[in-house]
Amino acid sequence: MEIKVDINLTPYKERVNRARVIKPIGKVTRVIGLMIEVQGIIARIGEVCDIVVQGELEPVRTEVVGFRDKHSLLMPLGELRGIYPGCAVVPTGRNLTIKVGKHLWGKVLDGLGRPLEEDVNLSLGEEFAVDNRPPNPLKRRRIDTVLPTGVRAMDGLLTCGKGQRIGIFAGSGVGKSTLLGMIARHGSADVNVIALIGERGREVLEFLQEDLGPEGMDRSIIVAATSDQPALVRLKGAFVATAVAEYFRDQGLDVMLMMDSVTRFAMAQREVGLAVGEPPATKGYTPSVFALLPKLLERSGMGQRGSITAFYTVLVDGDDLNEPIADAVRGILDGHIVLTRTLASRNHYPAIDVLQSVSRLMPDIASEEHKAQAGIIKDLLATYRQSEDLINIGAYVKGSNPKIDEAIEKYDRILSFLKQSPSEYSRYEETLNSLAALVAGGR
Repeated sequence: MEIKVDINLTPYKERVNRARVIKPIGKVTRVIGLMIEVQGIIARIGEVCDIVVQGELEPVRTEVVGFRDKHSLLMPLGELRGIYPGCAVVPTGRNLTIKVGKHLWGKVLDGLGRPLEEDVNLSLGEEFAVDNRPPNPLKRRRIDTVLPTGVRAMDGLLTCGKGQRIGIFAGSGVGKSTLLGMIARHGSADVNVIALIGERGREVLEFLQEDLGPEGMDRSIIVAATSDQPALVRLKGAFVATAVAEYFRDQGLDVMLMMDSVTRFAMAQREVGLAVGEPPATKGYTPSVFALLPKLLERSGMGQRGSITAFYTVLVDGDDLNEPIADAVRGILDGHIVLTRTLASRNHYPAIDVLQSVSRLMPDIASEEHKAQAGIIKDLLATYRQSEDLINIGAYVKGSNPKIDEAIEKYDRILSFLKQSPSEYSRYEETLNSLAALVAGGR
C-alpha cells in the first residue's frame, strides 16, 4: 500500500536560494581611525564580517556600516590591533545575534551579548537577533495597569504604567544611577535588563554592589559597554539589552528595561556617522542619530503577551533640558522625570522635581481620587515655590492668602513625603495612604 505524504518544500527552497554557496573573500585596503575600507566583498549593511589576522587565534569581528567608491566600509566590534593591508575579510552572511535564556539572570554581559564571567555555559539559550523591528502598533495592548516602583515621589505624583516608556533627565552627578537602582530593587517586574552604555569602568561594579545590591542582581541581567569600548560596541550594547528584554517579553514576562544613558548611545552613533562621512547637523549630531533614536526607543512597550517598561536616562549638558537629544527623546517617550541640581544641593534625594516632571499615562491608569490628591499636592508645592522669596525674607504676612498659608503649613510634610533613602521601600498602598493623609491633614 502506497502512502502519500504532502510536504511543503517552499520554505526550504527559499533558504537554498538565499544561501551563499561560495563566499567571496575581500581584503583590507585602508584604515582611517576606526573605519576599515575593504575591497572584493559583497555584504549588506549590518552584516558581520570576520577579518583574519595572521598569528591571532580569533578573527577581528566587524560590521558593515556603509559603502564608498565600490569599497565596503566596516567598523570593528572589538580591538583593531593587528590588522594590516591585505588582511582577508570573510562575510558571515548574517547580522549580529546573541544567545538568550534564563541562564543569564544575575549575569553581566558585554556590549555584544557575551558573558563577562567565566562560569556561564555558552551553549545554553536560544539564538536571538539583535536588530529587530518595533512591534506592530495595531497589535500592542493598551496600558491600563499601574506598575509600582517603590519610590514615593513617582508612585504618588508620577504614577507609571506597565509597558510605559519614561525618560529620566538630569545633569551629571545628580542621582540617576541611584534612582535606577531603587527602581530595580523595589520594582514589581519579573526580570530587569539594565544597560550601562558609555559608563566609566569603575562605575559598573559600584552600580552592581551599591545601587543594585544582591536583591536586585538576582533577577537582573546587566549589559555593560564601557566608555573605552569602540563606538559600534557601545551602540550595539543598547540594541543587545533591548533584544534581551524583547526575548523575555515574548515569553510572556513583564520586563523592566533600564538604559543609562541614551545620550552616550547618541554620541556613539554620532562617531559612526561622522566616520562614514555624514555631515554634522544639530550641535554636531548627524542626521542618522535622530533617525536611530525612535528605532531604539519604540522597540520597548507593550507586546501581544508580555510587556517592557522602560526607563531611559538622558544626560543633559549644562542642565539644559532643551538640548537636541533631550528634546528628541522627550518627544518620543510617554513621560519624563526631571532630576535637578538645586534639589540635590539641598540633600533632597531622589532629586525629582515633580513640577517639571510628567507621566503621560497617569490620567488613564490612576483612580480619580488619586489624581485629585496628586493635583492638590502639586498645586501647594507650586504655590510655595512662587512665594518662596517673600516667605524667606519675612515679607509675607500670615493670613494674607489662605492658599499660601496652607502651602507653608504643609511644605515640610510634602518634602518628607518626597524624600526617600535608597534603601527605603514604600509599598504602593502605603504611598497612597500617606498621600491621602497629607492632603487631609489640616484641611
